[in-house]
Amino acid sequence: MDDKTARGNRLGLLIVGLALMVLSALAIARGARAFPQAPARSPLVDGSVRQPFATYDPWLWWVIAAAGIVLALFGLRWLLAQGRREKLGGMRLDGGPDGVTEVDTGSVTDAAAAEAGTHPAIINATADMIGTSAHPAVRMKVTVAEDAPMSAVREQLGGVVIPHMRQALEAERMPAVARVSLEDAPRRRRTVA
Repeated sequence: MDDKTARGNRLGLLIVGLALMVLSALAIARGARAFPQAPARSPLVDGSVRQPFATYDPWLWWVIAAAGIVLALFGLRWLLAQGRREKLGGMRLDGGPDGVTEVDTGSVTDAAAAEAGTHPAIINATADMIGTSAHPAVRMKVTVAEDAPMSAVREQLGGVVIPHMRQALEAERMPAVARVSLEDAPRRRRTVA
């Protein structure tokens, strides 16, 4: 999920939360008899609410159905946005009269993950390219041995892996985010001959 989607989620939840707070405050106020014109025992759906349904009976239900469909479409769009991947599949490195140079970012990220895994402290690594061809970025997931110094892992990623990716993709700048998780170092098996 990217920042734009996360921002949209927060805004939507804020609006729904505020609407529910206002409605619940009105219900509590009515139950506490804060509105003298509406007795606490009178039904919520009284004549003033039923009147439009009686007056505009045939088409008011169509308006309600259309509003429900619009809300359902907004909900479907929200669900699709949650699963949207922003992976970058390929990049155009150079284009001219002689031809176009394109690279599959999957092979670059596989090479970067393999290079990160050569460090003895790194148990496993995966990488994905995100963004656009003009502004690529790297997202890595790295599993590190618990007893490994983080400075060595940071040096491997920031001093070796990411500069090699920048060089391979001919990018001056490549922001990188590494999500590091710790795990017990795998035990080496001893064989007795």
